[in-house]
Amino acid sequence: MFTGELGFLWISEIINSGYQEGGRYRMASQVVQLLEKYYYSEVLERPSDVRPAWTPPLLGFLSLSEKFYTTKPALHSGFIALHILSASYPSADFGPVTLPVLASTLLPSHPLQSRNLALKVFHRFMSGWFSPQMENVLHEDLNKLLQAVGDPFQFTASPPLHAGSPVGTANYKPMKATVVLMEFASSDLWRNHLCRSNFTSCEETVSTEEGRGVALRCMLDTATHSLPEFLCTPTKITAAIRRLEELQCLNTAEVVIMWAWTSGVINPVDDEAWRFIGRETLRFYQTHGIGRLAALKQHITSTTMKYKHIEFLRVHYERPPCRVGSVRRRVPIGDVPRLPWSSGHYIDLRVSQVCQLRRLHHLFGHCPNGVEGGGSS
Repeated sequence: MFTGELGFLWISEIINSGYQEGGRYRMASQVVQLLEKYYYSEVLERPSDVRPAWTPPLLGFLSLSEKFYTTKPALHSGFIALHILSASYPSADFGPVTLPVLASTLLPSHPLQSRNLALKVFHRFMSGWFSPQMENVLHEDLNKLLQAVGDPFQFTASPPLHAGSPVGTANYKPMKATVVLMEFASSDLWRNHLCRSNFTSCEETVSTEEGRGVALRCMLDTATHSLPEFLCTPTKITAAIRRLEELQCLNTAEVVIMWAWTSGVINPVDDEAWRFIGRETLRFYQTHGIGRLAALKQHITSTTMKYKHIEFLRVHYERPPCRVGSVRRRVPIGDVPRLPWSSGHYIDLRVSQVCQLRRLHHLFGHCPNGVEGGGSS
């Protein structure tokens, strides 16, 4: 009986065989089309999770297919392989081998015309872009990838997977790929390869309250489920802000500041970290306009993302920081009388928001009732 595991094993054996490239492509293409029937039957409406060990055969097939895209079967099989790959959860070790495949497939001129799927793969492989193995990749290749990524909001719908079953763009959210670029701005390896054009649409999107909310939700999802290290230190946050300023992406830089103040990624009892964040925040708003502070204040007190926010805090800290007497410290989880999730954790979050708002007022020398004027720390 044909199974997904058997199909990936066959592809691997074929790709690594001694047959000529054309023969390897034809045989592997037939197996990929069998995988289509397996993964996209009436019972399975979407691909099952692809094991990390199955990623190399798919990447190998896509790399081999680059030489055969002038024929129709290559387009069909290549699209199927990319679609399955976009549903995978790969190991962080695959960054260097994924990069050349995506640097080609992401291009709007690529024959597959599946840029939205390739961008989804770019996001799925996020941890791989920061793996130690990437240090050995040539800088010109890093630059090629970011040029191919371009503006993640710019893509066209993919062709149908098979007759009568079109694959649209609903499963691809441009902000998810853009969030990866925000992390790139904090990375010594990647930041100098970023261009302003990578954030053109993001800048417009996050100029509105709704757009900033979308970005912050994606950032919370990323830090909770994909990359725990996402903008997790004052140093990384500051580096991202500075690089985005250099690129004249001030709206996106401000979203990073909002992330620092609203997510809880920086422990509220880490005074040294908050002095660092405070200095950077003060500098940014004094440089680019104190009037922007109203948006930051609004997001600090917002409750529209409370469920995602609490989920992130529980994952990030394992248990919430609690106030005991006049001293804020961690309390052993067994010593904390747990209220129902919807009440106890929500109260913790609201207390934290009030404390952050007080911290912001103190930083800028404001009275607690409003945002006015500029001050010094």
